[in-house]
Amino acid sequence: MKINCNTVIIGKKLILVPYKKQHVEKYHGWMSSEEIREQTASEELSIEEEYENQQSWYEDEKKCTFIILDRDLLSSVVDDNGNDRGGQWHSNTQDVISMCGDVNIFFNDFEEEGTGELEIMIAEQNSRRKGIAKEALHLMMKYAIDNFTFLKQFIVKISENNSASIQLFKNLGFEQVGHVNVFKEINLILDKNNYKPLNNNPLEIKSWE
Repeated sequence: MKINCNTVIIGKKLILVPYKKQHVEKYHGWMSSEEIREQTASEELSIEEEYENQQSWYEDEKKCTFIILDRDLLSSVVDDNGNDRGGQWHSNTQDVISMCGDVNIFFNDFEEEGTGELEIMIAEQNSRRKGIAKEALHLMMKYAIDNFTFLKQFIVKISENNSASIQLFKNLGFEQVGHVNVFKEINLILDKNNYKPLNNNPLEIKSWE
């Protein structure tokens, strides 16, 4: 989406940045993993196709994507002048070092009107089990509620074998609807009015420089 092409959201453990061309090569490396493709129900693409995807997602008015930066990794990055960045975000190619995953919301024509489907991936092993996925989802849901006036509810579709993700979303208030579908997935839904944010503070937003 173009709406978030210059939007940076600052969290406690992470930073959300728009998906730019500079992120594609590392993202492509993640998607070369059979395990990650299986978890995300994705197909293996060439690097050229990955760049095309990045551009199409930017132009797609129904898909909003953020790259997740792990602030623990940012703390070890220095700028071009050799200064320790101390977990602070600056938009440049060095941010690729701290990439750990992505979070998306998209709106499908075949879903009930006003339904936003959420997806999250924490690709870097060292960034898992740190609460990053939970916080990233909170930031994305709050951003969506603030910016998409037509949004009515969130939905996630998770493999029946992915018990960790199922529990994560249930802890966020999502409830299962229906039974396992033909793709061996379960659907969980949360009405936007039932969403409980981590806190009542407004999102800390910066502009991509």
